[in-house]
Amino acid sequence: MVEKSKKIWMDGKLINWDDANVHILTHSLHYGMAVFEGIRCYKCDDGRSAVFRLKEHTNRLFDSAHIAQMQIPFSKDEINKATIELLKANDLKECYIRPIAYLSYGSMGIFPKENPVKVSIAAWHWGAYLGDDGIKKGIRVKVSSFIRFHVNNMMTKAKITGNYVNSIMAKREVVAMGYDEALLLDTDGYVSEGSGENIFIVKDGILKTTSLTSVLKGITRDSVMIIAKDNNIPIVEGRFTRDELYTADEAFFTGTAAEITPIREVDNRTIGEGKPGQITKKIQEIFFDAVKGRDKKYQEWLTYL
Repeated sequence: MVEKSKKIWMDGKLINWDDANVHILTHSLHYGMAVFEGIRCYKCDDGRSAVFRLKEHTNRLFDSAHIAQMQIPFSKDEINKATIELLKANDLKECYIRPIAYLSYGSMGIFPKENPVKVSIAAWHWGAYLGDDGIKKGIRVKVSSFIRFHVNNMMTKAKITGNYVNSIMAKREVVAMGYDEALLLDTDGYVSEGSGENIFIVKDGILKTTSLTSVLKGITRDSVMIIAKDNNIPIVEGRFTRDELYTADEAFFTGTAAEITPIREVDNRTIGEGKPGQITKKIQEIFFDAVKGRDKKYQEWLTYL
C-alpha cells in the first residue's frame, strides 16, 4: 500500500492527500489516455536531498503528452518548481515522485473533444521496487506469454498509462508462477524489456542492451550507458534472442523504480554464476554513488531541494 504523505500538487495548488480526488467520469480513468513519469529523490551523503535527472523526466513527460496530443497547461519550469515545492511541503528526504497529466471530466466516448488536461504530482516513500534482496542478490525472471506491442500498435516512446495494461497482465502471469518479474519479447520474438524496466546483458566483457525500436527510452538506461562509456566498458545496442540471454555472463534490469536490479535466473536457467557479476556490481556502485551525490562527475544529474 502507498505510504501517505501530507500533500499532493494538483493544478497549481497543494491539496491534502485525502482530498486529492477526481470525478468518476474522468476520461482517462475510462480510456487510459494519460501520461506520467516515475522519478526518485535521494538523500545524499551530505544531508541534502536531490531529485535524480528531474529535467530529463519532465522533458519525457512533455514528449509523451505531445505524442498523445495532450497540451499540458503548465511549462516545464513550472512542473519542475512544483515538484520541489511538493517535496519541501511533505518534508520528504528520499521518495518516489509521480507526475501525471490526464484528460479530465467532460465528454465521454473514445473522442475526448475538449476535455481539459489536468496535472497532478504525488510523492511518497518507496523502497526498492523489486526488494532489497533483489538489489543485492538478483531476481528470478520468466519470459511472459504477453509480448511488447508492435511499434505501430501503441506509441512505444510515450509513457502512456494505457500501455501498462500489457505489463500488468505479464507481471501477474509470472508472479503467479513464483517468479519476481516478467520479461517481454517483441513482435519478432527478440528480447524487448521487463514489465517496467529496460534490460542489459553482459557477455565476454561487453555490455549489450535492446535497441530503442520497441522499448521506452529509459532515463536510468541512459545513465547506465553514460556510466559504461565513462568507465571504458564496451557497450552496444541491438537485438538479442532469449537464448543469448540464457547464456549471458550477467544480466540486469534498469528503471527509476527498479534502479539497477541484477537478474540471477531466467526461465529456470541460471545466468552466469547465479549472482550479480563484476560489471553489474561496478555499474551499481557508480550509479548509487551518483544518485547519493558521492561522485561529483555526475552532479549535473542532481537537482537539490
